[in-house]
Amino acid sequence: MLIGYDFAENIKGFEGNIVFWFSQNWIPVLVYFFVIMYIVVYPFTLWFAPAYFLLTNNKKSMKFLSYGVLFIYLIAIPLYLFLPVTNVYTYYNKECALEYVIPSVENFFYSTTTNNNCFPSLHTAITILVAYTITFTNNKKFIYFGYFTMVSVIISVIYLSIHWISDVIAGSLLAIGVIFLLRKIMRNQEKNE
Repeated sequence: MLIGYDFAENIKGFEGNIVFWFSQNWIPVLVYFFVIMYIVVYPFTLWFAPAYFLLTNNKKSMKFLSYGVLFIYLIAIPLYLFLPVTNVYTYYNKECALEYVIPSVENFFYSTTTNNNCFPSLHTAITILVAYTITFTNNKKFIYFGYFTMVSVIISVIYLSIHWISDVIAGSLLAIGVIFLLRKIMRNQEKNE
C-alpha cells in the first residue's frame, strides 16, 4: 500500500504553504541570483573543492569529503526509495524557477533524477559537508566562499520552491551527523597511528 505513496502531502500537512508562498512572491533579481547559485556556483564548488584539495595535497580534506559524500548517499538513497517526497513546485503545479532563468534546464536535470527524491535535501547536506571540509585548508578566502555558497544554496532551495523546509532540516541533520561520525572515526585513526 505504501509503494508509490508520495509523502509530500504529509509534509504539506504540517508545514502548510510556507515554501509555496515564496514562489508567489518571487523577485526577479533574487530568482536569477539563487538559480545561478543552485545551477552554476554549487556544481562549481563540488568540482573545485576536491581539485583544490588534490592540488594542495590536503589529504585530510579529500578523505573527509570522499567518505562524507559516500555516507550521505548511503543514508539518502534508501530514503529516496522508500520515502518519496515530490518537490514543492511540482506538488503545487507551479512553473520551475530554473526554467524561468535557463529554459530547458529542467528537462536536462530530470533526465538523471526524478522530482520525488527531495527528502533529505542532498544540496543542503553536500554543501554543508563541502563548506566544512574547506575549513581544513586554512585558506580564508576559500573558507568564506564555501560558507557563502552553503548559505546561498540552502536559501535557494527554499526560495525557488524546490525543497520543503523538512527536506532542508533533514539534509542539515544528515550532514551534521556524518561530520560528527567522521570526526570521531578520524580521531580514532589518528590515535592508532
